[in-house]
Amino acid sequence: MADEKENVKSDRLDDAVAAVARGRLALGAAAFAAPGLTVKLMGLGRSADGAADPGRDYVTRMFAAREIALGAGYLLSRGPSRRLWVRLGLAVDAFDTVAALKSRGRLPLWVTAGGAAISAGATAVGAAKVARDLVR
Repeated sequence: MADEKENVKSDRLDDAVAAVARGRLALGAAAFAAPGLTVKLMGLGRSADGAADPGRDYVTRMFAAREIALGAGYLLSRGPSRRLWVRLGLAVDAFDTVAALKSRGRLPLWVTAGGAAISAGATAVGAAKVARDLVR
């Protein structure tokens, strides 16, 4: 009975990590294909005078490449390699959370709060997976 409960928890956590990876792929593909729209939806990319930020598309596509690599790396790997991809994703998501919090006051609150919530959620899922892998 206890083993069955553990397997259900394990499956749910694995499903959550896979969902984060699929989300990374979707966000990365969208950001790469339509960087202007992605930035607009995120509430970013405009200067005080309303002009597009220089290099916006380039930086957005760099972000997209990172997300695609992390998502695909996890989904295409198995065993010890998969554990490495989870740890890399955890590190990136933790840095993203710090970056969101450091932007407080310089960006609209909804942008900062949304970015922090998304990255902190992904950080929590990654941390739970890494912790579970360490005790197994």
